[in-house]
Amino acid sequence: MTTTVTTWYLEQTAPGDLSPAPAPAPDAGVRIVRAEVPSPEFSRFLYASVGGDIAWTDRLAWTYEQWQRALARPGVETWVAYERGTPAGYVELAANPDGSAGSTSSSGSAGSSGSAGSVEIVYFGLLPAFRGRRIGGHLLSVGVQRAWDLGERWPDLPATRRVWLHTCSKDGEHALGNYQKRGFSVYRTTTDEEPEPVSPGPWPGAYPAPTSA
Repeated sequence: MTTTVTTWYLEQTAPGDLSPAPAPAPDAGVRIVRAEVPSPEFSRFLYASVGGDIAWTDRLAWTYEQWQRALARPGVETWVAYERGTPAGYVELAANPDGSAGSTSSSGSAGSSGSAGSVEIVYFGLLPAFRGRRIGGHLLSVGVQRAWDLGERWPDLPATRRVWLHTCSKDGEHALGNYQKRGFSVYRTTTDEEPEPVSPGPWPGAYPAPTSA
């Protein structure tokens, strides 16, 4: 079985393109912190928990060493949203300082990063329990801001000139619209036939089995 998957590539070419979402009220207990120590265990938890119901599968078979290598690359950052001390979602950034092809993301497709100084939003999302609580727009806004000033934290890398990402029709139904609300513009669209996605969940049996009508 195959399904038609549409992939949209989006970009910002200046910091002023960002239209930030309102931050949650101070008493909401939401904070966003960079995970500065590379941790394959923690990053795999975030990846599996956020992407378990939307068919993120690319990294599930990675070895510990593969996770280590990916997280230790210069210009890779993980920013985590917490609500009252509980991880709620994350943004993973990756610099493409030489203008080489971009990383493979949740849709399994790679896009061109364009010119030197490009930063890709490789992954972004919330754990299912935290969706619809006005955290996502704020997390994405902070993630984009950190993409634009990433060079300030990595002096050996060029200043950011472009922030880009891609999303696809396998992601949440509001994904494309949410990126456009934050000021991203579509610069490329592709359509491909892919195997029917299987949503693995963060672990076997994590989601209730569907009941018959």
